[in-house]
Amino acid sequence: MLLNFLHTPGAKLPLYTFSKSNALNFSTEKQPCSPFLDALFKEWEERKTRSLFHHDITSCPNKILQGEVGFITTLVEGRDQKKRPTEFKIDQVLQPFNKEKFNFTKVAQEEVIFLFEQNETSGTGYFECGPTTVGSYSPNVVLINVSPIGYGHVLLIPHLLECLPQRIDRESFFLALCMAKEAGSHYFRVGYNSLGGFATINHLHFQAYYLEAEFPVEKVKTREIPTLESTVKISELMNYPVRGLVFEGEGSLDDLCDVVSSTTIFLQEENTPFNVLISESGKRIFLLLQCYAKKLALGQVRQELVETQINPAVWELSGHLVLKRRKDYEETSETSICQFLAEATLPENQFQEVKKRILSLVVQKFCK
Repeated sequence: MLLNFLHTPGAKLPLYTFSKSNALNFSTEKQPCSPFLDALFKEWEERKTRSLFHHDITSCPNKILQGEVGFITTLVEGRDQKKRPTEFKIDQVLQPFNKEKFNFTKVAQEEVIFLFEQNETSGTGYFECGPTTVGSYSPNVVLINVSPIGYGHVLLIPHLLECLPQRIDRESFFLALCMAKEAGSHYFRVGYNSLGGFATINHLHFQAYYLEAEFPVEKVKTREIPTLESTVKISELMNYPVRGLVFEGEGSLDDLCDVVSSTTIFLQEENTPFNVLISESGKRIFLLLQCYAKKLALGQVRQELVETQINPAVWELSGHLVLKRRKDYEETSETSICQFLAEATLPENQFQEVKKRILSLVVQKFCK
């Protein structure tokens, strides 16, 4: 068990460090494959050779559906039977951490890829091949997702030993942005699911994986929402079955983090389920609002949708759907997916009210 290992005197794990100074400002430079992704893919492939995954995602069929949206579907038969079960209320965003339930301190040590820590002295991020000693601090840990839906699927656990519940704060969100920026690839996205938004484990974590295709939500037209002077542009998704906002940084990663983390903290306190997609190496962030879990709890979802066992988490809402039945994979169309996502998204009147309150918050706290 990982917790026992980390409490062992002299315990050692590989370390990837990133520089805060390097992470602050956006850059237009592009790299074929960053040192971070090189290190992550190498370690992930090594775990694959040891058969640590529940299935081989690289052999699962996938396709882009015909239509204007371009939904991506992947077939992982029986994934719902292999992944860890949800052990908490599905319609409540803030819930206390319960050490008796499954959490990431209970995973096997071999699931750890490396620690992800800030380096205060170096101007660039680097991968240190030699192991680092785990001291009394609570490390940020990158684990494999043993039930992957994409290549290189990993979990980022901020301050693992603090056993934080699934609740975004400013520090943890900045860490996730730094991971996206270190990856330096538009094909490596970082995602977050709130409780009530189909997070399956109540232990603070982000997900990420690599997929060489544009997500449908990334291609959607947006309408900028006028605000007072700010370094963060806020837009609304247009003509997409899921309602949401897009935040784009025009200054620093710090500014973008401040605005988005404050927004998600507000939603948590309002018990409004949400999902976050960190895109374009941290430059664009999609905030997607939903109510599907609440409808499930109230028995308001059509039985044919329940039977598909599709949970509309961040990847599904963004347009990459993992299907568990071959029948669904072969028969699903753009129309049926749009109908499903329309069931999941927050109703228009509720969305407009939440949007109004978010913009009021942003103007009060961040606009001059």
